[in-house]
Amino acid sequence: VQLVESGGRLVPPGGSLRLSCAVSGFLFSRFGMSWPRQAPGKERELVASIRSFGERTTYVDSVKGRFTISRDNAKSTVYLQMNNLKPEDTAVYYCKGGPDYAYWGQGTQVTVSS
Repeated sequence: VQLVESGGRLVPPGGSLRLSCAVSGFLFSRFGMSWPRQAPGKERELVASIRSFGERTTYVDSVKGRFTISRDNAKSTVYLQMNNLKPEDTAVYYCKGGPDYAYWGQGTQVTVSS
């Protein structure tokens, strides 16, 4: 099983990023996926999640209206579109999912700073 995140980088406040997570090793379309993040000195936080066919999405309050989670089951890829980024969004963003959300990616660093 592999979950490989990409797209993290340094971006100024107000900027946008799209994170991607390419999945292999399990039947992607059958399982929910999520994006947790962890900032230095803070507890890990679940940012967004999406059900297997995208029929339901959830977001932490701090990103509602700014972030959008989506998936392409044909490509076994889940995305996180992040708009109007704020310094407090700085964190390592992970991709998580599969049976019982058991699998994690290695993480991608997002830094929001001028």
